[in-house]
Amino acid sequence: MSVSIIILVVLALSALGYFLGRRRALSLAAESGRKLHSLPGYYGQTVALFVAVPAFLLMIAWLFVQPMVIDARVDGMIPDSVIPEGGARSLVISDVRRIAGGLDAVLARNSLDEGALTDGRVDFSTVRGRLAEVGIALGNDVPTEVFEAAKAYRQGAKIGTLAMTLAVLVLSVGLGAWSFTRIRPDMRARNISEAFIKSLLIGSSTIAILTTVGIVASLVFESINFFRMYPASEFFFSTVWNPQFRGGSELGILPLLWGTLYVSFVALLVAVPIGLLIAIYLSEYASKSLRSVAKPAIEVLAGIPTIVYGLFALITVGPFLRDWFAQPLGLGNSSSSVLTAGLVMGVMIIPFVSSLSDDIMNAVPQSLRDGSYGLGATQSETIKKVILPAALPGIVGAILLAASRAIGETMIVVLGAGAAAKLDLNPFEAMTTVTVKIVSQLTGDTEFASPETLVAFALGLTLFVFTLGLNVLALYIVRKYREQYE
Repeated sequence: MSVSIIILVVLALSALGYFLGRRRALSLAAESGRKLHSLPGYYGQTVALFVAVPAFLLMIAWLFVQPMVIDARVDGMIPDSVIPEGGARSLVISDVRRIAGGLDAVLARNSLDEGALTDGRVDFSTVRGRLAEVGIALGNDVPTEVFEAAKAYRQGAKIGTLAMTLAVLVLSVGLGAWSFTRIRPDMRARNISEAFIKSLLIGSSTIAILTTVGIVASLVFESINFFRMYPASEFFFSTVWNPQFRGGSELGILPLLWGTLYVSFVALLVAVPIGLLIAIYLSEYASKSLRSVAKPAIEVLAGIPTIVYGLFALITVGPFLRDWFAQPLGLGNSSSSVLTAGLVMGVMIIPFVSSLSDDIMNAVPQSLRDGSYGLGATQSETIKKVILPAALPGIVGAILLAASRAIGETMIVVLGAGAAAKLDLNPFEAMTTVTVKIVSQLTGDTEFASPETLVAFALGLTLFVFTLGLNVLALYIVRKYREQYE
């Protein structure tokens, strides 16, 4: 039974438990003539929660542990003699999983008999041909031990799934029946239900925190591995980025960091003034009918896929800047440039500034406006002296969100700014950013344990620390202003 079917069955049992629990509570109250402690729905919720929650927790734990157990068992079946020279055991395990998945696809098509596969009546050459039919191409050098390990992996996964199905259903039905028999008129069902909900909320918060910790930990540990292979001083202070997967690499982050800051600065230079002016007009000057049309139209810019912006930068904006500005001024001959990517990215992040700033300006109490007008201030003076200062924390947050979006953008930079890692002040020169190089270093047929691959984690950690610094700086500015304003 697949995981999706198990989930549907448990949900169906949970719904059944709800109706049965609610009906039992009402019938017991009618028979005994006693008043229920809680509303009838809480008794049904108690049974439903006991049916679903422990079963789902068991299923999640099982799905997490089962692959590790099967991998450990299969790993013991693969002798060191079948590991390619210079290769990794993990790659062989990946081949085992791929072949096992192919066997499932072949058996699902009824092009191979499972009994013949299990007892060895089908030779490996026949299986290879059947796997090729479902898109799993195997070379002639695949050892027999790998094929046997794939059969064991598939069998172990099949047995594990069956055992998980039985365990989950038995736990679900057992706890549901137990909670059903405990229903009494004086049972504090509301407290039990609310305790479950509180635990769910705490668990959700914990998952979010642990996810953040896991992301940071993965970056830190892999970055440590990188700095064991490559000097940190050269990484942070070298001005040359020249990865060579066969040795002799120079992996200085300064050109990438400069390109990231340069492109983001140009984008913010476009987005912040335009976005703030749009927000001021929509909030303070525009009529309701115009605002209802203009604001959604502007927010459409945020919904356009970044690949479309990248193509627009590559085909339209880049050639225009090259033909009308760069070449006549003698500043460059390439359509890929910092200015191209920055302008297009600035247009993309305008809604991040305008929409959020507009919302925060509308949240400023009308009494502040009325007080300003009562003292004789004009509308423009009220906006400048009252509205903008009161909305400054939200505006800073909007600008920070736009900056983070610009720093993390990849596709527009790839198509609009190029991939050249260099230090240059000319905005018409092609440059690149940290995010582009993270992608390029982790794609392709490369060895994961090499410095040229692990450098992507060091780049990601540096970018994380940089954006964290921006957040801290913005928080400091907001708090300092609030102290003065209040």
